[in-house]
Amino acid sequence: MEKTATEAVGKTAAQVVDYTNADQLVVLVTEQGTSIAMKVVAAILIFLVGRWLVRVITGFARTAFRKANMEDTLEKFLCNMLHAVLLVVVIIAAIGALGVQTTSLLAVLGAAGLAVGLALQGSLSNFASGVLIVAFRPYKVGDFIEAAGVAGTVKEVQIFTTIIHSPDNKKILVPNSQIMSGTITNYSANDTRRIDLIVACSYGDDLDKVRKVLNEIVAGDERILKDPAPTIEVVALADNSVNFVVRPWVNSSDYWGVHFHVTEQVKKRFDESGLNIPFPQRDVHLYQHGAAS
Repeated sequence: MEKTATEAVGKTAAQVVDYTNADQLVVLVTEQGTSIAMKVVAAILIFLVGRWLVRVITGFARTAFRKANMEDTLEKFLCNMLHAVLLVVVIIAAIGALGVQTTSLLAVLGAAGLAVGLALQGSLSNFASGVLIVAFRPYKVGDFIEAAGVAGTVKEVQIFTTIIHSPDNKKILVPNSQIMSGTITNYSANDTRRIDLIVACSYGDDLDKVRKVLNEIVAGDERILKDPAPTIEVVALADNSVNFVVRPWVNSSDYWGVHFHVTEQVKKRFDESGLNIPFPQRDVHLYQHGAAS
């Protein structure tokens, strides 16, 4: 009986120990789970609030840049850069709230960044070219340019690409490195441009009369500038015609309007004045040979 009582007491003590260990495990799991949950919630809140603050700060910066009359090109580029940098800071802060050592993380990111940088040399080249475009401003938003084999109006200069809208309204994304590594023709850089036209007349026409008509056409368009004075001169004695150069100066915004108008007026005034615009002609002689006997 004594042995049985002793065994019963020992069994009861073991159960008490087991129950105590189970309770400690539950408490430990509960505490750890609560701690992890709080960290996750804190990280999510930091990310959401941080992302909202990034948008607010970027908006304030954009407003300040516009009040300072900053060019659209520089404004958009700086805002994109500011948004990217601040968002990285928010992400690192959110990761730190999870209990991750950000110092070690930054070291890992630095090493990974080096590897990624070597793999993405083209992207880094585009980024560097974007910085050069903003710094030296070979063109700005609204300019009509020709570069990297495309032509159109610049809509935005981004970190890696320049967005161009072609004359037929196609959206073209051109890598910045391709633009900076080639020739850039900016048609909007200067306030004035010269129109270069070749007008041909017949060898039988009176050159003085031709010159008079061309001068009247140029003088009749108010969009053509008086200074610099237009150039109207004989430039070549071609195979079928005498060629005049007509070179009026206009404001850049009037270039194509004047170009089309002057070309049309040349045809109309030449017809009215009895002048001829020659076109290539050939005399064809047909010889009929007698049949072989």
